[in-house]
Parts: sequence; structure tokens; C-alpha cells
Amino acid sequence: MSPRMSRRARRGLGLAVAVAATVALVGAVMPGTGAAHGGPLDDIRSATRRYRDVDKAIDAGYVQFFGCVHEPLAGSMGIHFVNGALAGDGVIDRSKPEALTYEVQPNGELELAGVEYVVFQEAWDAQHDQPPKLFGQTFVPVPDGNRYGIPAFYALHAWAWTTNPTGAFADWNPKVLCTGAEGHQH
Repeated sequence: MSPRMSRRARRGLGLAVAVAATVALVGAVMPGTGAAHGGPLDDIRSATRRYRDVDKAIDAGYVQFFGCVHEPLAGSMGIHFVNGALAGDGVIDRSKPEALTYEVQPNGELELAGVEYVVFQEAWDAQHDQPPKLFGQTFVPVPDGNRYGIPAFYALHAWAWTTNPTGAFADWNPKVLCTGAEGHQH
């Protein structure tokens, strides 16, 4: 059963299919939630605060790509909303993440959990000798033949809005749930 979304979010979902066909996907915490403050996560929160409202993310060109991404025993990434223009530009800009990740709340609403920075591997490697780095973190390579069906890319998650006990820049967050995933209780 799909989460309850606004009409605008559902329209964005349809647009996501079109974006996925033309642009390959690329592919810390709120005060009072127990995470450390300062540094890059504060910068990310400042840059993405308006996207806590998924309709504002859609207005800015982010569209849903793929369902809720889950890895048994590791956690989830949530539901990705990708900005196709940013995903295909080959540029890493800390204030403009290529993807926003959302978690479905018990009431069906989407809540911003974090961001993902993405650059396609072929384009990056043509210009650089090393994988990209941001915030002192090396991006993770995701090879061809991935679950998203897109070319190889480098990715870095940043859990700016939801605490991740495995690390603010880890791919998988065991605290983020995908409704209907293994072990999830309704």
C-alpha cells in the first residue's frame, strides 16, 4: 500500500518516470534529537530546510525516483527525490545535493531524512584521478548493474535531518524504515 501523498507529490511521481528515462539517477539532525550540531550537517540543514516540505522540493525540480530503498540487516535510505539537472551536471556542490531522501511517517506524510550527493563515475573519472570527496568523506562507488538500473556512479549520503547510529555519512540508516520492508511492524 503506498503512503498518502499530496496531489502535487503524486504528479511528481509521474514526472519521475519521465526524468528517469531521460536522465540517469545519480544516483546530524534537528536540534533536540540527540545528534551533534555544527559543521557540515548544519550547512546541509541550512541549504535544504525548505525541502522539509516535499512540495517545495518538487517545485525546485526534485522528483521521486525509485521506491523506498532498503537493505535487510543494514537499514534503509528512504525514498529518493532526485533533481535531474543536478544529477547530470558532473558538479559536486555542498549546497545543492542531487537527491533528497524522505522517510514515510506513520501518518503517511514524507519527512526529510537526509541528502545524497551523486556524480556519474565515467564523467568524474575522465577529469579526476581520485574518487570525489566532500566534508572529508570519500564517495562510495556504485557499479553498473546496480538496483537503480543506471550507469556507475559515486555517492555520499548525509543524514542531516535524521540521526544515523552508524554514522552521519553512512549509506544505510537502521533508524529509517521502509513501510512493508522485512521486519517492519505496521
